[in-house]
Amino acid sequence: MFPLKFLFSALIALLTISYVVAQSKLVYTQDIKTDVPLPGAIGKNVLKLFLSQRDVVAVMANGVFRYRDGSWSGQEQDKVWGTAALDGQGNVWLAGARSVQPPQEHKGIVQPPMAETDTIHCMLWDNKKLLVGTSTGMLIWDGSWKPFQDMNGARVNGMAKDAGGRLYIATTKGLWRRESEQWVNLDNTLMARGNQERYYALAAANSGKDLIYSSPWSVGSIAADGNHWVATGANGLPYGPVTVIRPGKNDIWMGTNKGAIKKDDSWHYYQGKRWLPDDRINDILIVDSLRVWIATPKGIVQIKKQPMTLQQKADTIEKVIALRHNRRGLINQSILKVPGDVKTSYVQNEDNDGLWTSCYLAAECFRYRVTKDTAAKANAIRTFEALEQLETVTGISGYPARSYAASTDPITQSRSPHPKVWHLSADGKWYWLDDTSSDEITGHLFVLPLFFDMVANPEQKERVRRLIGRIASHVIDNNYHLIDFDGKPTRWGIWHPDSLNRSPNWMYERGLNSLQILSFLKTASHFTGDPKFEAHYQYLVTKHGYAQNTLEAKKYGPFETSHSDDILNFFPYYNLLRYTRNDPNRYIYVKSLVRSWNAVRSDRMPVWNVFASALLNRDCDLAIALEEIQQYPIDLVNWTMENSHRWDLPKDPLLSRSGMVQSIRPIPTPESNISRWNTNPKHYDAGNGGKTEDSGSYFLFAYWMGRHYGFWE
Repeated sequence: MFPLKFLFSALIALLTISYVVAQSKLVYTQDIKTDVPLPGAIGKNVLKLFLSQRDVVAVMANGVFRYRDGSWSGQEQDKVWGTAALDGQGNVWLAGARSVQPPQEHKGIVQPPMAETDTIHCMLWDNKKLLVGTSTGMLIWDGSWKPFQDMNGARVNGMAKDAGGRLYIATTKGLWRRESEQWVNLDNTLMARGNQERYYALAAANSGKDLIYSSPWSVGSIAADGNHWVATGANGLPYGPVTVIRPGKNDIWMGTNKGAIKKDDSWHYYQGKRWLPDDRINDILIVDSLRVWIATPKGIVQIKKQPMTLQQKADTIEKVIALRHNRRGLINQSILKVPGDVKTSYVQNEDNDGLWTSCYLAAECFRYRVTKDTAAKANAIRTFEALEQLETVTGISGYPARSYAASTDPITQSRSPHPKVWHLSADGKWYWLDDTSSDEITGHLFVLPLFFDMVANPEQKERVRRLIGRIASHVIDNNYHLIDFDGKPTRWGIWHPDSLNRSPNWMYERGLNSLQILSFLKTASHFTGDPKFEAHYQYLVTKHGYAQNTLEAKKYGPFETSHSDDILNFFPYYNLLRYTRNDPNRYIYVKSLVRSWNAVRSDRMPVWNVFASALLNRDCDLAIALEEIQQYPIDLVNWTMENSHRWDLPKDPLLSRSGMVQSIRPIPTPESNISRWNTNPKHYDAGNGGKTEDSGSYFLFAYWMGRHYGFWE
């Protein structure tokens, strides 16, 4: 009988997985960014946004324009405006540097002589009085100008009024509150010294009961019920100081000079061209429960919470792949002639076309197994044939090329520091790229069994068997090497004991490559039945300790951590564990997988959560995997994303393997570059300025594999 604690642990794991499945059946909301087109002649610098009746009102430096039903109305003016406010009737009052203009009038209300050199920064209607904040204090206009409360010459940055009629003023010399016509500087009685008596923005929230404020290092709330709060970088505030605050029903939107922020149950940061035309936020308008407009010096964007299912996202990505990422059956990223403009997309050969195409094939195999969609089957067959051609085009049995191209296609020379050469095929119809890596062999021998089991017809199954046999035979017939066109081993195609166990140059790859070759041999043995593969497996295990080597397949901690090797680490486990059910060393491979999973667990890479959960038959942070694939952006352009300025991401004192500064924790997917699970998710700054678009195969793989194992939907 099982000990009670093991039964209890199994029950908890089952309930946790069931919870993830149940939660994922719900429609979630996907952030979708769209540009809001502006009339051509009025420029891009939008200063303020308002809702007035059925219109969205945009105040530009040169006029007021109204948006309704997809079109703009309004006329350009010959004045220069700096800010604006709505009165009680929804009319727009404009302010230049030193004058105010009422609605429908062309003659401004000039500031009084006592403030003729001040600059107006903000305005607020208080009943029938217009309060004007300037660079040195406050003014009031109720038909004529009157002096206002003396604030010691402070700059006024913001004003707000709560439900109780109390007026708050944010200044550079304190947070002021009017109560019963008496003014109090709260910094003399209440506010924390850390605010430095400097406040940048104010807004009433919670039906006007609470006040939200920003100071140099924080955002906080003075709550009517006494449940005040304050957030700094340590509590999740990404950056500041916050200069715009717009509370919604269930969230708070904020603007800074470098990006927008949303606070709901967690914090979300919108920065860079994935989200904004310019990082400086002039204003934010919550249009409704799903839509937010953000005004910047270079235009307006809408960020919409689009109700969506994961399968709808997958279908969207499939369309992108069909349009821009299929090069003669090989699937990889595309190049954008004009950065960020997907209409200028084109495809070219890449050094690891074989590996990334294998990943797409895996996604389509799982997709077809789940849905029986004929489109998925057609995609899988086409992609299998591309992998098959990578081997046949070289003319070297069992040696797949890195990439191929038709002899009439333009080809791009490799930028790798390890020389790679293009060769013409024997029939003269194709070029193929040599110096094939362990990446390609790992990808092929992981995915070919999936295609065999899930998609292939009898004729295709036989082709799979022969292809697996040829690849594995090439490796063992060449003394555990991948032998190139010139008769020499490729740079990375080495699994020989002399190298892995005895050469200092291969200490890093010892466990990793041992894991790979054992998986290759067990896979070939399973599919071909040829006893030579089992004999070589036993030789490497018994004579050279390859099973024990796998216990250090993942290098981390005091060693350099290579995220690019994670795919080469996890893929071999899949078939090795499938085909060693009765192997006495299987417990070692399970132990190795547990160790590898624990090493990458903090990276929040969903595909490894799914892998580990499926192979270990327990919940390996599936809720995190679900959250990550839900957050995965629809925009697959590899924009430059900067995070090194952030307050909420503590710096790791250790540089990354590539010598880059990194955070101590992974950066959320929508706020970082488009990852292909082989990149460091803790790098602060990433991306290439929008020069490429990813295929999204990473999402498809994690999603459909999770679907296949019943983890969601």
